[in-house]
Amino acid sequence: MHNTTKTLVFFFIVLIPFLPQAQVKKDSLRVLKEVILKSKPYQEVIPVQTLSGKLLENLASHNVADALRYFAGTQIKDYGGLGGLKTVDVRNMGTHHVGVFYDGIQLGNAQNGVTDLGKYSLDDMESLTMYNGQKSEIFQSAKDFAAASTIYLRTKRPVFEGTKKTNLLVRYKTMSINYINPSFRWEQKLSDKVSMSVSSEYIKSNGQYKYRYTRNNQDGSLAYDTTATRMNSDIEALRVESGLYGKINKGSWDAKVYYYDSDRGAPGAIVANKFKDGFRQYDKNFFAQAFLVKEVSEKYKFQARAKYGYDYTHYVARDTTKILGETVTEGAQSDDSYYQQEIYFSAVNMYSITPTWDVSLSTDLQYNRLNATRKGIQTLFSYPQRYTALVSLASSYRLGGLKVLGSLVGTHVQEEVRYNAKAPDKTEVTPALFLGYTPFKGHDFNLRAFAKRIFRMPTFNDLYYTMVGSSTLRPEYMNQYDLGFTYNLPVGKGFFDAFSIQVDGYYTNTKDKIVAAPTGNLFRWMMTNIGQVKGKGVESVLNMGTHFNKLNLVANLTYTYSESRDYTKFAGLEISSYGDQIPYTPWHSGSGILNANYESWNFNYSYIYVGKRFNGNVNNIKVNEVQPWYTHDFSVQKAFAVKNYKIKGTVEVNNAFNQHYEVIYNYPMPGRTFKFIISIAL
Repeated sequence: MHNTTKTLVFFFIVLIPFLPQAQVKKDSLRVLKEVILKSKPYQEVIPVQTLSGKLLENLASHNVADALRYFAGTQIKDYGGLGGLKTVDVRNMGTHHVGVFYDGIQLGNAQNGVTDLGKYSLDDMESLTMYNGQKSEIFQSAKDFAAASTIYLRTKRPVFEGTKKTNLLVRYKTMSINYINPSFRWEQKLSDKVSMSVSSEYIKSNGQYKYRYTRNNQDGSLAYDTTATRMNSDIEALRVESGLYGKINKGSWDAKVYYYDSDRGAPGAIVANKFKDGFRQYDKNFFAQAFLVKEVSEKYKFQARAKYGYDYTHYVARDTTKILGETVTEGAQSDDSYYQQEIYFSAVNMYSITPTWDVSLSTDLQYNRLNATRKGIQTLFSYPQRYTALVSLASSYRLGGLKVLGSLVGTHVQEEVRYNAKAPDKTEVTPALFLGYTPFKGHDFNLRAFAKRIFRMPTFNDLYYTMVGSSTLRPEYMNQYDLGFTYNLPVGKGFFDAFSIQVDGYYTNTKDKIVAAPTGNLFRWMMTNIGQVKGKGVESVLNMGTHFNKLNLVANLTYTYSESRDYTKFAGLEISSYGDQIPYTPWHSGSGILNANYESWNFNYSYIYVGKRFNGNVNNIKVNEVQPWYTHDFSVQKAFAVKNYKIKGTVEVNNAFNQHYEVIYNYPMPGRTFKFIISIAL
């Protein structure tokens, strides 16, 4: 990252204390209402989990990916360290089937279809919400309807108490692995109807941590048992974000600008006694987006969204070694730069035919373009462009305790490629049906079921990547079915302040799965449609809350059982892994969050468990087993006031029992780390 960037961020931090300060009472401390992870009441026909409020704030998590681990049915693929790639998979359907929405608009990556959640901080997050299927409402964009599962990242909106017009929060984090993270958030009330926010954070760390590397031979004897230091996991990153928020008659609008700049190591796998590599990744991500919603009449509502995004990625792979003190380059090299552009528009119309019957029509238009500069590559790059149009027609109907929601999504994709006359157009129509029923009046017990068909377009890498892509690939199709219930125990003067349980069983069937298959040359692979995967599982979420005088206790527990088996045939023959559990799918997983709040003190304990699974070496044999892992995290927080300042100090212990584990085989994770946070609010 350039020195000018570093100077700018410290300029922001240094000047913060001199910004206008709003007066508050010396002893006043703002107490936020506790919000817990739970499914919503009957209006939410579709399984939903939410982290928000203090519970989200108190988690010992570094980024969005860390927090999403606490949702039932999710698996985070973490390639280790602060700079490593972090992606999310829901119900083992694949990362490409998860739509991640940032303040209502999807985060896209037409190049490889993957959203790196490690880039998104929790500092500015108001809530994280995950739906299996889609939202229970029909007043949403066509892209919302088109995803198999959706995750919504909602950032904080300015809230001003009393006559205050300015909110300012300064935060500083440091960790035991040479990590610094200053940040600030400034909110300003511009008028009764318009407010703004500006936030920024800077992260720098050498990313080095000790780990234990142990491997066994096929006969079970010990092959390796080494303690080493993880290298090339450093990161230097800057995030700057600004938003405008306004109110209009029977409506609202907002606009946001986001910029992220990072220089990080891309740590490779620990194999064959190789503990260091030369992979580097440089990212510049920018987007500007806007949203408008208006209630035109009692029966008609309208919303519009727009976005422009630009992403730059520079990836360098240089394997080096030292021979007699000289640096020698070895192995395959690459030095590639990729430039993505995205333009997106969405319009949603909803009309209430009767008080219990609504219909909506959504139209989305999107343009994606990918350019590349590939040093040392003599083959021609395709420079693809993609035009996507999505139209959704949806309706919801309520009759007593029954709610029915149906949608139909049509997608048309047209592509242009420089060195092909014309890539084939693709048109698909996919339906979905959701049912919710409350059988007993006066009891918050809800039954639900849904069926949804989804498809995903091959990414630019799948289609056009040099010596790998195949422009004849078909979309990947999936059917998803769900049956479940939610029960919220009526609470009053009893022991519980809150008690709810949510259980869902599901089945998935994926056809025309896009996989990589070898050709006659093992150094050349091609993308092809040969795979079929069938999955099933059970997810459960339990939430409890109680209090003893001033002591408030909250517990959130999840458990997931999942099977996802490969039924792929190649040329009509069963492959060797036919019927095996697909890689990195644990049969059992779960999490727990226990939170205790007493006056200005807060104590938080969180636990994550991931059971036995198999690595990416295809077959379910002993040598490919990846052992279970679990982590325990603790945090203690104290809030107090000094003059006009509200101060909060936090101490966190991550992986408290120093377990050595891997989320992805050969990518070791950090052991025990300590984190210290201090924040000052005006």
